[in-house]
Amino acid sequence: MRKFLVVLDDSRECLNAMRFAAMRAANTGGGVVILSVIPPDEFNHWIGVGEVMREEARERIHAHFEVFAKWMRDRQGVDPELVIREGDTVPEILAQIEADPEVGVLVLGAASDRKGPGPIVTQLTRTAGTLPFPITIVPGDMSKERLEAIT
Repeated sequence: MRKFLVVLDDSRECLNAMRFAAMRAANTGGGVVILSVIPPDEFNHWIGVGEVMREEARERIHAHFEVFAKWMRDRQGVDPELVIREGDTVPEILAQIEADPEVGVLVLGAASDRKGPGPIVTQLTRTAGTLPFPITIVPGDMSKERLEAIT
C-alpha cells in the first residue's frame, strides 16, 4: 500500500496538506502517515524540566493528531498513523521515509505570504531532483472545494 506522508506542525498551510493527503489516499486506496517532529532545542533545560516539556509536547501533538485523524476517518475513510520524532525537521522527514518503504509521496503545505513557502518546502525543493520520492506541494490558501476537485 502506498502511503502519503504529511507533516503536522503549527502552520496554517498544514491543514490543506492534511486534507490533500487524506483525499488522495482515499481515492487511491492508500494510507496516511502523519509525522510530527519535536525540535531538540525545546528541551535545553535541566533534565527534569526537559522531560516534562517533552511530555507536554507529545500530548499537544496527540491532541492535534486526533482532530485530523477523526476528520480523516469520518470523511475519507482513512485511518492515519502518527509518528513522532525528535530532531531537526528535514532530516527527520528523510529518516522517516527511509524507515518506511511504503511511503510513496511526501505532501507539504506551502505558505502563501510574502516570506515564501516556508522552511521545509524551501529546504526540500532545493534538493528535489536528488530525492528518491516525489513531493506534492499544496498551496496553503487553496480552497477546500478546489482541493476536492483536484484529488
